[in-house]
Amino acid sequence: MLILGIDPGTAIMGYGLIEKKGQNLLPVVYSCWRTPADLPMAQRLKILYDSLEDLLLKFSPDVMAVEELFFNRNTTTAIAVGQARGVVLLSAARNNIEVFEYTPLQVKQAVVGYGKADKQQVQFMVRALLSLQEIPKPDDTADALAIAICHAHSMRQGYGGLTK
Repeated sequence: MLILGIDPGTAIMGYGLIEKKGQNLLPVVYSCWRTPADLPMAQRLKILYDSLEDLLLKFSPDVMAVEELFFNRNTTTAIAVGQARGVVLLSAARNNIEVFEYTPLQVKQAVVGYGKADKQQVQFMVRALLSLQEIPKPDDTADALAIAICHAHSMRQGYGGLTK
């Protein structure tokens, strides 16, 4: 099963595609898309949408796992992330890919075993669980892989996220 993890954002959107073969998790492709800060938001969202569409066309993942929007004090950032999530959800719907959403707490619990793990602990475990030579960079890429791993672990436990 191919699982695409997405860490949404408008400046940087991380993605990580893993394959679940039995109990094994294998990295397929992972990186991030960046958009120029000087472009209007509509153009940035189009870049993200087109990039995601290209990836979906090339690899045809079975499911998509996306981080739930975590609302913090910076409402401008939250709105931008929400817009990026909208692009991701639209692309998934257009390609008939089932979407599962996970909170940061759920991702940390699934990957590290501790819901309050720090970023370095998550990154270390992503590298270890996928047998990577080094920690994926930037953080958004490692986060996207962690989200995909979270879904793979959730499947083993018999449930698949918060929403479909």
